[in-house]
Amino acid sequence: KHGIPMCIATGSSSKDFELKTHSHKDLVGMMESTVRSDDPEVKHGKPHPDIFLVAKSRFQTPPASSANCLVLEDAPNGVKAAMAADMKCVMVPDPRLETIPPAHLVLKSLEEFSPQDFGLPPF
Repeated sequence: KHGIPMCIATGSSSKDFELKTHSHKDLVGMMESTVRSDDPEVKHGKPHPDIFLVAKSRFQTPPASSANCLVLEDAPNGVKAAMAADMKCVMVPDPRLETIPPAHLVLKSLEEFSPQDFGLPPF
């Protein structure tokens, strides 16, 4: 709608990703790319920043700075990876989590997310 480039950087393997997303082809099709944990360029999994840095590099026009990237995460290791990549991070944790790592913003639901808070156009 607004031409904001998006990608998926998942800790899932290619096989698991396909199983999880087979009913969501429209959503996955909106992404410029998907980077999975078994991608040969991803040397270390989350909480290392590799997967997000690889994802950033695969945009048609890669952002000049990691600080121009926004990560939406649900897992503590994903938040740690995003922060290690110097990217902005919004976490929507499982309510059963006892410890939540530092993120730029923590929400109870993605329905609470306001893109304008990160300089993006409204939905």
